Amino acid sequence: MVRAYSQEHIYRHPWERVTSASWRKFADPMNKRALSHILEVDTLDHKLDANLGKLYTTRAITIHAPGPWFVRKIIGQDICHCIESTVVDAQSRSMQLSTRNISLQNFIEVEEKIRYDPHPDNPNSWTVCKQETSIKIKPLSALASMAEKIEQRCVEKFQSNSAKGREVMERMCKYLEAEASGISA
Repeated sequence: MVRAYSQEHIYRHPWERVTSASWRKFADPMNKRALSHILEVDTLDHKLDANLGKLYTTRAITIHAPGPWFVRKIIGQDICHCIESTVVDAQSRSMQLSTRNISLQNFIEVEEKIRYDPHPDNPNSWTVCKQETSIKIKPLSALASMAEKIEQRCVEKFQSNSAKGREVMERMCKYLEAEASGISA
């Protein structure tokens, strides 16, 4: 069974500020507590296609393994490695991120897609963020009820982390707004 959910959030900040905050959220030391599940982020590749106005980036993200503690004990790993692929299209003002785990795939498959676009009702001042996440626990299909419970716990943890991420993004946007106005945050 696969658990999937989607969320939408409106940032009352322009697209340029929100996407800048997205790039900076992992690097800001103030965010370490809220994003404590993120252990390390490394840029593996980036390419700018100046003709199309697109930036392509691939990052490796190391996180605490998702799921309840007893599952981490069973599989014998506390960390999970993920790959994030990002495409920023400056001409259409769109930023798309796709993240999936590359370790623990025998146990769990997680895919998260996030898209930032100018809000259709206020494109110069607001940004809409659409997030879709799917979680599949694999080896427990024979024990479907247990798999469903673990998947639900994973969904709850991902939703909690998403809320923390939105808080971080809001704080980063306010910081960037103050920085652009010449005010020290």
